[in-house]
Amino acid sequence: MKRFLLFCMFLVGQNCLATPVRVAHVIDGDTFVGDIILADKTEVMSVKVRLRNVDTPELHGDCESEIKRAKYAKQRLEELIPSGSVIEIKNITNDKYAGRIDANVYDSANRDIGLVLVKEKVGRAYSGGKRKSWCNK
Repeated sequence: MKRFLLFCMFLVGQNCLATPVRVAHVIDGDTFVGDIILADKTEVMSVKVRLRNVDTPELHGDCESEIKRAKYAKQRLEELIPSGSVIEIKNITNDKYAGRIDANVYDSANRDIGLVLVKEKVGRAYSGGKRKSWCNK
């Protein structure tokens, strides 16, 4: 844990730099686990990364339609950043949950994956605060 905290302090100070990440697996539509590759080729394993500025439905959602949309969002993120691929993260900050960071995520074509999800209506723009419901009420 101590090494992770030092790593996070280092990364948060590097907001303007692109940092390579090897995708380990996708957790849900807006979060994945990756191995961060530092400039000296050291890898920091199993870092949870949440895509900045996007919210996707939750797998443990409040209604069946949210859960269905959440499964599709996870599948779509797996297609955009498949396990084993190397992507880049920028604008790295600590997340509100310990052990996770927030970042803009870019694929090999330099597309912001969060914006792709919003454009495809798989997710919606999110800037923090209380999340809107994904259920039709």
